[in-house]
This record gives sequence, structure tokens and C-alpha cells, in this order.
Amino acid sequence: MPRALLPALALLLCLITAPLAALAQQTGLTAILQQYSDEVAKPGRQTVGDLIGALVGSGDPAVPAFLQAWADREVYQRESDGQFYYAKKDGDGFALTDVATGESAGTAPSGELDQIRPNGGVRRVIASALVQFQLSDPEISNRIAALDSIARSPSADQIEPLRASIETEEDPGVLARKKRLDGMLTASFGATPEARIAAIEALSSELSVDVRAVLNQILTSRSGVAETLPEGANIARELIPGEDLTEAEAYARLVSADLARPVQSREQIKAALTANIDGGAVVGVPVGQLGTEAGRERAYAALAEAGTVPPRVTEEDRETALASHVFYEEYTEADPAITAAAEDALKSVRTRVGMWQALDFGLDSLSLASIYFLAAIGLAITFGVMGVINMAHGEFIMMGAYTGYVVQQIIPDYTLSLIVALPLAFMITFAAGVAMERLVIRWLYHRPLETLLATFGISIALQQLAKNIFGTQARPLTSPHWLDGAWIINDVAGIANIRIAIFVLALVFLCLILFILNKTRIGLEVRAVTQNPGMAASMGINPDKINMLTFGLGSGIAGIAGIAIGLYAQVTSEMGANYIVQSFMTVVVGGVGNVWGTLAGAALIGILQKGIEWMNPSNTLAAQTYMILFIILFIQFRPKGIVALKGRAAGD
Repeated sequence: MPRALLPALALLLCLITAPLAALAQQTGLTAILQQYSDEVAKPGRQTVGDLIGALVGSGDPAVPAFLQAWADREVYQRESDGQFYYAKKDGDGFALTDVATGESAGTAPSGELDQIRPNGGVRRVIASALVQFQLSDPEISNRIAALDSIARSPSADQIEPLRASIETEEDPGVLARKKRLDGMLTASFGATPEARIAAIEALSSELSVDVRAVLNQILTSRSGVAETLPEGANIARELIPGEDLTEAEAYARLVSADLARPVQSREQIKAALTANIDGGAVVGVPVGQLGTEAGRERAYAALAEAGTVPPRVTEEDRETALASHVFYEEYTEADPAITAAAEDALKSVRTRVGMWQALDFGLDSLSLASIYFLAAIGLAITFGVMGVINMAHGEFIMMGAYTGYVVQQIIPDYTLSLIVALPLAFMITFAAGVAMERLVIRWLYHRPLETLLATFGISIALQQLAKNIFGTQARPLTSPHWLDGAWIINDVAGIANIRIAIFVLALVFLCLILFILNKTRIGLEVRAVTQNPGMAASMGINPDKINMLTFGLGSGIAGIAGIAIGLYAQVTSEMGANYIVQSFMTVVVGGVGNVWGTLAGAALIGILQKGIEWMNPSNTLAAQTYMILFIILFIQFRPKGIVALKGRAAGD
């Protein structure tokens, strides 16, 4: 190539690339802001769309930060040159930052800057545009925030950005949520009926509240009334006056649709008659005759015939109007295939939700039953073997809970403190139970009224002692970190980890007590004393010693129950009183002195209480009252409980 051509080619290349460079610069953030400067300075909800579209389509990495600052009203325009800056107060003026580069752009006095204040409608448009950037933001919190924003205000223009972000999403949880949100958006705003129906059918396997809300939104209907059902309308159902709505409501709909004349009330008739009194009469009807219903009707009919008032609507007129019109509900969605798919999907979702709600109810009932079992099993042993009505049983539960609290003050490791507190609570309450039996109970056998009064007095004394030592303020008994949270099965069913632990503890104690009673010598002696104390004594068993150990065992189990209960309930001096009534009900309903009976009683009361609370969740006191009434009725038909036991406790 001749050297003389090189300068010419270089000049030609500059002439070609210069316009392209200038064009590239014009598509940047700064150039777009200057091109739409009036719209940036005074944005409007209806006209800001072109500006937002240009900014999003520019691909400039500074656009997301500008949109956020614009929505937060941190963008200012300098009057001298019309340029836009970020500005923050700096002394008497403002420190400026370049919107494109983020670098400092000097300062300006406040008089030279105008703050851009987009209204609420514009800010919502900006927020929608920001979502497109946030969906692919490196920070997972920003992506989740974008999904929350879409869920709050879904629209058709969010489908494509959401689908584009699904391809690059790496987090499994966020990816699953994006796919579900894509399905919900497609169900509501899909491009074709086929796409919407497919998305709706896919949603039938979901359980979440937001999915149900989408399906209900598709099935939104409006009320209508006409002489015949409108052709081409997507009718949800036809309403029958007197069945689906009252006749008064139906006629009111006719009046509001200008299809019937309003019914005149007595007050309106009276006012019309009063306003048309002339010379002591109303159209020839003397005022004296207006005191009767017939007189008022005759006067009003005369006014209507003269055209002064509208004719009165009779019962026959109302019946005729109702019979000549149809009342219906019409889907806002025009396509019947889409609403049919939504109805089937919602029915499937509700069926599955009902099944999971039943499981959740069962888990709650099982959890409550395990708590009542732990609280009552010690009482069942003492009451069943010894026939002692121990009103201080709840205070042994309280002693166990306070033991756990004290151990946690000494051992800060919650797991280790729990391991230490469980056997320590058993030993302390076992010793307290033995002391109480030796000092008080042993002198009151076969005197139930005196035993009840004595243990009730001990209960009050132990409560006051706890108040003197620990005060009246509730004390925390903190569970280990591995018991925090809950086992969430899905959006409907779940159970707290601490309740699972209490259930496991109750199961362990069930197995342990069954082993002691059925596989050990002490258990054999306890059962012998329970069934026939005289015969047991003749066989060399010391009933007095068995009574002492049995009472101590029941008290020790109550102490362990106190730790379990204290992990989720407040530890106070009165906490035992909250469980003494339920414990006695559990023992009486299940059958005194029988482990299986106590288990059955705890299950029955747990299910019953949860069932009543489910039917009347706003009134816990009423639920407890109904439960007590049911128990009273139950023991009228089965006074010995579910699992009747023969022996001293049963009155044999």
C-alpha cells in the first residue's frame, strides 16, 4: 500500500468512528438525563415511562444507583447549566457528586440547586424499574427484596425480567421462589390462555397463602342483575332471592341498577304528607284521618295520582320486579376456561391445605398432650398408689423449673446446664417429696379432706417461699440453641423444636416408668401395694416404705416436668397452679394409678383443648370452661376413667 494513502485512510476512519462514539455517548446516563431534562425535573406518572425505558435500555451501570437516589429524592438540578447531581448538605451549601461517575463535582450554594421530588406514582414506577436490576444483584438480600416487591405489586411487565434472572440464579431457595413467582405472574398475566391455564394447573400443587391469593384474584366476581343473563358473560353463579340473598337485598340491587322504584319508608310517606298539607287536608283527605294507616294510604295515593309524589311500591310490585329479573355473579376474568382451571386448582389446594391443617392440629395436640402427660404422670403415681390428693404437686413443677434457672446462672453453657439440671431437679424434688410424705402425709392417710387442706397450705407456703427467694418477676429458662426455631414442614404445618424435645422427653419417661413398674422389684412392690396393700404386707412388703418412695418418685418426675415446661413457659412462683387442674383432670379422665390411663387422659384433654381453641380461638377462658364441662359429663358416664384400675385408688 502506498505511504501516501495512509493519512487518507486514517482521516476516513476518524470520520466514520467519530459519529459512532458520539452516538454511544448520547446513550449514556448523562446524555439521557439531558435529553429528558424536563421530565426528570418534573416527572409525571403518565409520561415518565419513556424516560424509564431509555434509562433501563441504556445498559449504563450507573442507572440503578440513579434510580434509587431519584426515588429517595437525593437528586438535584443546578440552575446555571441544567446538569443533575447527587447532593448532600455541606455547611451553607451542598457537596455535589457526579451521577455518572460517582466522583466529587465540587460544591454549590443552596440557591443554585433545585431538589427533584417525584410523587408517589412516579416513585412506584421507579421501584418497578429498580426491581429489574435487583433481581440479578450480587447481594442475595437485594434479590429477596426485589421478589418481595414483585409479590406486593405484581404486573405483566415483571415477567420477562424475572425469567431472565432465573437463568443466572445460584441460590436454591431464591431460585425456587423465583420459579413460583414466575408461575403466579404467568397465571395472572400470561400472554396466551394456554400459558395461563398451564401455570394455574401447576399452582394446584402449592400450599402458600400468596398462591391461594392469586387463584382467588383470578376468581374475583362482581354482582349483576338484568332481565336475562347477559350473553357471552362468564357467569360464576346465579343467585336466587330468598336463598342466596334476602329479598330485601335483591330488591335493593334492582333499585341501585335503576331497574325498580325505591320502596317508600313510613318516614318518607309521613314527610310527603306533611309537606302537602293545604287547608287542613291533603288532597281532600282531612288531617284528622291521617292518624290511621288507611287514611295515610288514601292521601298518599291521591298525591301520587296528582303526580306530586312517586307511586307507592306495593308488595306485589316488589314480587313482580324480583320475578322478572335474574341476579348473578360474573367473573371479572372473561375466559371461562381460565376460571374453570382456577376453580379446580383452588379446590385441590384447599383439599391439600385441609389435610396439612389436620396434621398441624395433630402435632399441636400431641405436643400439648406430652406436656400434660409429663405434668400429670407423677400425680398419677402418687394418687393411684396412695390415694393422696396432693395440691402441692404444681409447686414441685415450679421447684424443678427454678432448679433449671439456678443451674443456668452457674453454668452458662445452656446444653451442659440442661444436662446437669435434669437429674438435679429430680433429686431435689424427690427429696422434697420424701420430706413432705414423712413429715405430713404419713399422718393423714385415709383422711382425704385433711390431706387436701394440708397440701393446699403447703402449696401456698412454697409459692411464698419462691417469691421471697426469686421475687415476683418471671425468670428465664433458656433452651439450647439447637432447640431454637421450628420444624417447618410447609407453609401450613410446623412445630417448634422445643415441643418436639418435650414430646421425646415424655416418650422417654413413659418407657422408663413402664420399665420400672413392670421389670423391677420396686415396680412389682408398687403394683402389689396398689392392688392389695394388706396382702402385700403379708408377703413381706413394707407399704410405708413403698408409699414414701412412690411419693418421692412422683415428686421427682414433677421436677423434671418443670424444666421441660419452663423451657417455653414463664418461670414464676405461680406456674405450678397453671397445671394442677389439668393434671388432676388428666389423672381422673385417664384412670387413677395407671400409666396408660394417664397417657390416654393426656391425649384426650390435649386434643379436646386444641379442638375447642380451634373453634373459638379468640376466647381461651371459654375454651377451658367448655373443656371442664366436657370432663364433668365424661366422668358421669365413666367415673373410673378411660382405663379403669382396680385397687385402693379406685375405691375397691
